Amino acid sequence: MAILEKAPPGSRTYWIWTTCLLLVMVGAGLCYRLQLEHGLAITGMSQDISWGLYVAQFTFLVGVAASAVTVVLPYYLHNQRQFARMIVLGELLAVAAVTACMLFVIVDLGRPSRILNIVLHPMLRSLMFWDLIALSGYLLINFLVAIGTLHAEREHVPPPAWIKPVVLLSIPWAISIHTVTAFLYSGLPGRSYWLTAILAPRFLASAFSSGPALLIVLCLVLKKWAGFDVGTDAIRKLAVIVGYATAISMFFLLVEVFTTFYSGIPEPRAHLKYLFWGLGGSAAPVPWMWLSVLLNLLALILLLARRWWNDMRLLVMACASIFVSAWIEKGLGLLVGGFVPTSFGRVTGYAPTLPEGIIVLGIWAIGALVVTVTYKITLTVWQED
Repeated sequence: MAILEKAPPGSRTYWIWTTCLLLVMVGAGLCYRLQLEHGLAITGMSQDISWGLYVAQFTFLVGVAASAVTVVLPYYLHNQRQFARMIVLGELLAVAAVTACMLFVIVDLGRPSRILNIVLHPMLRSLMFWDLIALSGYLLINFLVAIGTLHAEREHVPPPAWIKPVVLLSIPWAISIHTVTAFLYSGLPGRSYWLTAILAPRFLASAFSSGPALLIVLCLVLKKWAGFDVGTDAIRKLAVIVGYATAISMFFLLVEVFTTFYSGIPEPRAHLKYLFWGLGGSAAPVPWMWLSVLLNLLALILLLARRWWNDMRLLVMACASIFVSAWIEKGLGLLVGGFVPTSFGRVTGYAPTLPEGIIVLGIWAIGALVVTVTYKITLTVWQED
C-alpha cells in the first residue's frame, strides 16, 4: 500500500475542499446518531411511503457505478486507445459510487446490525441478497483493477496478466448490478408503476447517460484545476455515448407513457398523472418532473449538434443537465411515483426532513472524498511517470 503515500500532499484548494467534506460528514454523523436513538421516525417516510431519499440515492448511484463499463468496453473490446487514461478514473468513480450505495442501504435499514441478517441467514430467493453480492463483487473488481493498474504504472512495469480477464468480467457485472436493482422494484406486483418489463433497460440507459456525464465533468475539472488532460478525442467520443444513451432513455420513458395512457388501465395512469399533472389536490413533484424533461431535451440538443462540441462550456452544461435530470427522475419520480397513490388510492405526501437531508449530504461527501483522494493519488502517479 505504498501507493497511499501519494494522498497526503496537496495544494491549499485540495485541503480546503477535503476539510469542507469532513465537516459535512461530521454533521451527518451527528444526525445519524439522532436516527439511531429515535429510529426512522426522524425521516419523512411513513407507513404509506416506506422508501425515501436514502433508497433513491442508492438507486441513482448504482447507475453511476455501472457506467464505468462505457469506457472499459470500447477500450478492451474495440481497441479505442483514446480511453486509456479514462479507465482508471472510471473505475475509481465506480468504487466511490458503490461505497456510497452500501452506506445508503445501511442508513435505510435503521439499525446497521440488520445487514447481518442478509449475511448470516442468506435466502437465495431474496433479491436483496443477490444485490449485496453484485455490489460487493463489483466494488472488489473495480478496486483491484484500479490498484493493480496504478501500481504497475508506479513501478514502470506492464499491468499484471490477471487485469484484463478481471476487467472483462466487470462488463457483465456492471450490467448485473443495475439489473438486480431494477428487479427489486419490478418484482413487487403491488406497485403498478414499477411493474414493467423494461424497467431494467430504463435503468441501464439512464445509467449510461448520467454516469459518463459525471465522468466527463470530472475530467474537465481535472484539466482546469490540475492541468491533467485525458484527451479531447476521448471526451468527445464519450459524449457521443452519453447523447445516444440519453435519447434511448427518453424513448423508453415515452414508451411507458404511451402504453399506460393508451391501455387506459387506471392504476399506472394515476401514478404518471400524479407526477406530471398532480392528483388529489397534490402537485408537489410536478415542477420537478417537468424540469427533468426540459433538462433532458436541452442536453440532447447540445449533444447531438456537433458544431457546438468545440465549446467545452456547453458540453459541461449538457452533462450537468443530464446528471441533474437523472437524479430528479430516479431520486424523486421513481420512488414517490411508485408509492403515490397507494394501493388504496390515497395520496400521501413525502418531504425529506432536515436530518434526513444532512445524512444524505454526508454520504455524498464520503463518496466525494473517496473520489478526491483516489484521483489525487492517480494524478500524482501519472505526473511522476
